[in-house]
Amino acid sequence: MKALVSFFNRVMQRYLPDPFLFVIILTFVVFGLGIVLTDNGPYQMVQHWGNGFWGLLAFSMQMVLVLVTGHVLASSKPFKKGLGALASLSNTPGQAIIYVTLISLIASWINWGFGLVIGALFAKELAKKVENVDYRLLIASAYSGFVVWHGGFSGSVPLTIATPGHFSEKMIGIIPTSETIFAPFNIIIILALIVVLPILNRFMMPSKEETVIVDPALLEDNTFQAAALEGKLTPAERLENSKIVSLLAGIFGLIFLFWYFATNGFKINLDIVNFLFLFLGILFHGTPKQFLDAVLNAVKGASGIIIQFPFYAGIMGMMVTSGLAAVISEGFVSISNEFTFHLFTFWSAGLVNIFIPSGGGQWAVQAPIMLDAAKALGVSIPKTAMAVAWGDAWTNMIQPFWALPALAIAGLKAKDIMGFCVMVLVVSGIIISLGFLFL
Repeated sequence: MKALVSFFNRVMQRYLPDPFLFVIILTFVVFGLGIVLTDNGPYQMVQHWGNGFWGLLAFSMQMVLVLVTGHVLASSKPFKKGLGALASLSNTPGQAIIYVTLISLIASWINWGFGLVIGALFAKELAKKVENVDYRLLIASAYSGFVVWHGGFSGSVPLTIATPGHFSEKMIGIIPTSETIFAPFNIIIILALIVVLPILNRFMMPSKEETVIVDPALLEDNTFQAAALEGKLTPAERLENSKIVSLLAGIFGLIFLFWYFATNGFKINLDIVNFLFLFLGILFHGTPKQFLDAVLNAVKGASGIIIQFPFYAGIMGMMVTSGLAAVISEGFVSISNEFTFHLFTFWSAGLVNIFIPSGGGQWAVQAPIMLDAAKALGVSIPKTAMAVAWGDAWTNMIQPFWALPALAIAGLKAKDIMGFCVMVLVVSGIIISLGFLFL
């Protein structure tokens, strides 16, 4: 295991480019495939790319806020103490790896945005508390929990088909989450991953000579703390350093959250996670000045998201409008039968996800093809939808798109963790494949 992981790490360190260069290369790959496999010419593919380029602006802003609000909340004294207390429960590197994997799996199952941020923040705290733990593996373990998100409460595919008025309602009707998220086959896959992944990550611990340890001092956030010298502050500066202003703003936000959960139940989405993190950050930092200093420090890590997500939107534009995604999906359907259909659906979704790393966007592309095929073969429609959902989550392990927020929080590059993530991809792929084949 260690030799294999060491090999993957060497390969990734040597050949995996920066995520920005990765998305550029991916753009040219999709451009070429579109010309070869569809009826579109070069000029048309460029048009599809440009027309889709700004299609993820709202989502990009949400992801920036995931990073910033999570970072701000983590740098507050109460949150640091809480995560630090949890991290203190781990005494050895092995315990730390298992602990962060479990926390990430559970948090991602509850909500993918919550899992991404909490896993990375908890990994940083563990790196401060536990001696001789490999920092790269800690962050990779935190990210590995993300593989279960589409089988959990925030899975966009199962939630979409459970919502009245969804685009495929005339074809399949409304499918309740009891047949998708809470179906026995899905629960078994989730439980298998919760058992296996912590053990896998623990066995991936590198040898002492190859362990990469980070200085805990480098993980501290150097947020400027304003001096509250009441007698020397101007009226404006008093407001900036007023605890009352932050308290009132924080209470304002918490009242809304109380109303939201009382009205909607425990329904968490990305906006609510960001809202919660934002107003807890305002409360926990004590004054507007300290909060804004923390925001300034957090924004520095958002550059990758801001510049790369439009390129992924352009790739999605080429994949969808040219029909390339449909060609890939139809290719897998053509070699399927009643026994292998859900397995090939899962694999095809994993491949398409590398080019369209968006659950909702991918479902819109693959749903018409996969649902028609499922009805023709007489196989389970809910299981077909979940096969697409799990495929979308599975190859995120080697797709830097979703890793960017966690990497920014950790201060690492994609190539630092992808060697470990390849192993997670292989093992989780086997588990999920067996689930769709035999459950």
